[in-house]
Amino acid sequence: MNTSVKTITVYDEFIDFIAAGTTPESLINFHLSETAQNRLEDLIDKAKNNELTKEEKRELDTFLTLEHIITLAKAKAHKYIKTEGK
Repeated sequence: MNTSVKTITVYDEFIDFIAAGTTPESLINFHLSETAQNRLEDLIDKAKNNELTKEEKRELDTFLTLEHIITLAKAKAHKYIKTEGK
């Protein structure tokens, strides 16, 4: 019997966070866990040394795209909170 184990990627936390529902405040306060941060640092180190596998490169690229989206969403959340406060 073949069993496949799902590899947890650094961006899984983003997906779980969004799936659970967010508020502007929770989005602003979102940070990666230490485990995910360590994984990201490992991927960046491997990229600097040209040691990434194709899968790791895909994981890093996806993470960087999602990080950009989260950064933009956090900026919008700040604006949303300021607008609500008026």
